[in-house]
Amino acid sequence: MKTTSKSKKTTLLVAALMAGTQLFAQSTDTLNTTNYVRPFSPESSFRTWSIGVHAGSVSGYTPFRGKDDWHTDNIKLGYGAYIKKQILPSWGIQANFFRGQLAGTDPAGTSGYTRFETDINYAADLSAVFTLANINWRHQQGVIQPYLMAGGGFTGYKPHLYTANGTERTVTSIKNGGSISEFYIPVGFGLKFNVGQGINIDMGYQVNFMNSDNIDGYTYANNFDKFSYGHIGLEFALGKSSKPQLATHNPVASMRTEYLMKTNALQGELAAERARNEKMRNDVAAAEAANSTRIAELNAKLDKFTADSDGDGVPDFYDKCPNTPPGTKVDGSGCPLVITRVVVTEADRKVVKEAINNLEFDFGKATIRPHSFPSLDRVAELLINKNFSLKLAGHTDDVGSDDANMKLSKDRAESIKSYLVSKGANPSRIEATGYGETQPIASNKTAAGRQKNRRVEFTLF
Repeated sequence: MKTTSKSKKTTLLVAALMAGTQLFAQSTDTLNTTNYVRPFSPESSFRTWSIGVHAGSVSGYTPFRGKDDWHTDNIKLGYGAYIKKQILPSWGIQANFFRGQLAGTDPAGTSGYTRFETDINYAADLSAVFTLANINWRHQQGVIQPYLMAGGGFTGYKPHLYTANGTERTVTSIKNGGSISEFYIPVGFGLKFNVGQGINIDMGYQVNFMNSDNIDGYTYANNFDKFSYGHIGLEFALGKSSKPQLATHNPVASMRTEYLMKTNALQGELAAERARNEKMRNDVAAAEAANSTRIAELNAKLDKFTADSDGDGVPDFYDKCPNTPPGTKVDGSGCPLVITRVVVTEADRKVVKEAINNLEFDFGKATIRPHSFPSLDRVAELLINKNFSLKLAGHTDDVGSDDANMKLSKDRAESIKSYLVSKGANPSRIEATGYGETQPIASNKTAAGRQKNRRVEFTLF
């Protein structure tokens, strides 16, 4: 009996595993990717704008009964439209417009009136719409979307009061035959049924809370008025039909589809990887045999490329001047370096000194005066022909602030450099520095001393 019991348990376990495998295979084989959008896709992947039209019944009766002005509320026709922007699958903003009528008979108090009729010329509001859930989680698009909405807006209306003999009485709050404009708060709920690609049936009910006791033209018990509107209509999604509506999109089902798609792809990749690994093992075995011979050949070539007979640091294979004496400095090709010495002659210094003596700037500026140009031209020619380097050091006296003097000395040195470069001198061989008033060569207490301190030094090397 024990053996039979164990056998039954084993059979049941195997059957359960086979059934689970079949169920998983069905879920992957019958995967529906219609209107599929990858999780966390941008808003541009969906249709987020929609418009709707609706009509229905308007009544002063609401679930929030209290001290109502009239005992009997007549049902009247109302109609409206809206445009909606869906921000998230569960939340959107909707602009609503509505028109209709209200009517009632038998006032609650002794007013002398028997009935009222109110023309609601317009009611416009901006509301937030919250989609509560998508009922079928296994589909990319929810078939039914319950929703809640609330917002605020303004309405314009005109009430009419009538006595028992049918005479209309003027409502005192209306001036010159106009209408009343007033703030109101709409609160409602409903269901949307997805019946086509971008088409929904919209069934809803809302209560509109007024900001006064005046929509019926009759004030009684100091209680703010309210009226209800039950409607049915159609909603049309705007945009490309190939994109799903964000309001009906099911992100959980989208993540499930993404998981199943990646699972199927991974199974295929694993099978291909097994085949590649088997082929790789065979290729490695063949390559190992061939590599032994090649390594020996590479070692022989390496010895040839690294041999340096004269010890100058350049391998014989690249050495164009072999057998150089020990200690000789060589270039990259192994040949001795030729060192050229740059000599600054007395004539060169005279050219520079003449340029210094003739150098003048506009007062307080870095602008070189034209009569200094000829001597600077000769310095530029010297730099070009002999490839000299030049250091320009700007100095000032102590008149003015430290920062201003430092800037002026730097600007004057840079101005000379710019002029020499414009004449063809190599800018990388000219250094321009400003020292301000920090390195005087004479006393700043006398005019002559200050004149000497205002200078630009040329150092040729």
